[in-house]
Amino acid sequence: MTNPLFDDVIDRHGTHCAKWDSMEALYGVPASDGIAMWVADMDFRPPACVQKAVEDMAAHGVYGYFGDESDYKSAIQWWMQNRHGWTIDSDWIFTTHGLVNGTGMCLDAFTKEGDGIVLTTPVYHAFARTIKAAGRAVVECELALTDGRYEMDFDAWDAQMTGTETMFILCSPHNPGGRVWTRDELQGVANFCKRHDLILVSDEIHHDLVFSGHTHTPMAQFRDITDRLIMMTATTKTFNIAGTHSGNVIIEDPKLRARFASRMMGLGISANSFGLSMATAAYSPEGAQWVDDLVAYIDENRMLFDEAINAIAGVTSMPLEATYLAWVDFSNTGMSRKEFTDRVQKTAHIAPNHGPTFGAGGGGYLRFNLATPRSVVKEACDRLTDAFSDLQ
Repeated sequence: MTNPLFDDVIDRHGTHCAKWDSMEALYGVPASDGIAMWVADMDFRPPACVQKAVEDMAAHGVYGYFGDESDYKSAIQWWMQNRHGWTIDSDWIFTTHGLVNGTGMCLDAFTKEGDGIVLTTPVYHAFARTIKAAGRAVVECELALTDGRYEMDFDAWDAQMTGTETMFILCSPHNPGGRVWTRDELQGVANFCKRHDLILVSDEIHHDLVFSGHTHTPMAQFRDITDRLIMMTATTKTFNIAGTHSGNVIIEDPKLRARFASRMMGLGISANSFGLSMATAAYSPEGAQWVDDLVAYIDENRMLFDEAINAIAGVTSMPLEATYLAWVDFSNTGMSRKEFTDRVQKTAHIAPNHGPTFGAGGGGYLRFNLATPRSVVKEACDRLTDAFSDLQ
């Protein structure tokens, strides 16, 4: 299926784009013909309603302090209710400078230096980076790899706990494995956190990017853990507006909410007007239709990519249930990590994320961003096929 919203190849070079303008310096992949498939943003324009919101602000020409967040919060409430069956109160919503900032705020508000913070690895690399920078200890509870997909291993994780852990950060849906956790698995997470008296931070930034046949369940639907639950969501991944650095920390429990509000006030954090305006426009019926079209398009990119990658001997792309991030296992090629990475970067001229940055269990993997025009995905597939042609 072609779609003019997503087929257009947009040149992002020279636009202060982290993904494309930093590629050569960081990966040695030439800017002249390289393909950037690392940073998790999309090479698509957001829906027209979001663009119009920015244009209206520019046309007005005055960029003062943002007041009256009622429309913004109502849009969030509408989206969560209509897209996720989750009813929230406007007073529960805090706006942070993105969800990495939200993670840091949660660490600051609910833990202290030296505390153990549980991550289910391999997982989004910014979690560990933020935990370490905050003076907390990363506790890696490795996911079990069963029949080519990740599963929770609560028995093993129970045995790892020492009593110094105070927080569990859940990535749902999972990045980089693309799992949509089942209700039973999520109940298991809830029970684990209760057993070990852990605050649960559920980062659900990819919750809108779920493929047909799978259903995302908000952690907030488990009513037995509201007294220890922090929800994190954002428009940024869904609508490709990560540069706004806006995200939402949503807290139902009044005691937790008061602690978080105190730290927000103490650090003087408030949202920028562009992020609030764009999010309000995005969370709308027009934005919803765009997301449906986007997910269908990425799903076809996924099928194209998986078919090509899985045809290479010893290489396997983990079946994606959500996100636009393909997690590819090169461990059965018989190559060292340096050799298969060099083939991808130096031969195919593709810049992916390196698996070890995602923690324990990531060593044999590379992560590829599929949220790019289909012609770019096809070109990447052709280059990878050629780079590993001796394995056929």
